[in-house]
Amino acid sequence: MKTTYKFLDSFFDKLEDHVRAALARHPFVYSVIGGSGVILFWRGVWHSADYFEKNTYWGSYVFSNLGSMILGVVTLLVTGLLVSVFIGDSIIMSGIRHDKKLIEKTEEEIEEEIKKEEASLRNIERKIEDLNNKI
Repeated sequence: MKTTYKFLDSFFDKLEDHVRAALARHPFVYSVIGGSGVILFWRGVWHSADYFEKNTYWGSYVFSNLGSMILGVVTLLVTGLLVSVFIGDSIIMSGIRHDKKLIEKTEEEIEEEIKKEEASLRNIERKIEDLNNKI
């Protein structure tokens, strides 16, 4: 079983790398294909829930309006995705740092932030180079 999983994981990982490399050159096509995949996935989830709701005793409770909402919240809580899905990490971090909204910032403030980020990236690049030289 593990060898089958490793084979499939390796196969799809390599396939993904090739497909992403090809599609990255065509962002519009990439977005249409990716968006279609997301919509079709959620359509399948939705229709499966509808099927189980209509055709099984337990599904009429689990996939009812209230049951779906409770199941969704519990799933998001257990996986740790509830806050990031609905709010997003960047909004939480900006609130903690008391950042202004982008629309409220002046051009000079934005340029200053960009310079800080560039300096931080250069510092990270130097550290990576130092680590590579040590290896």
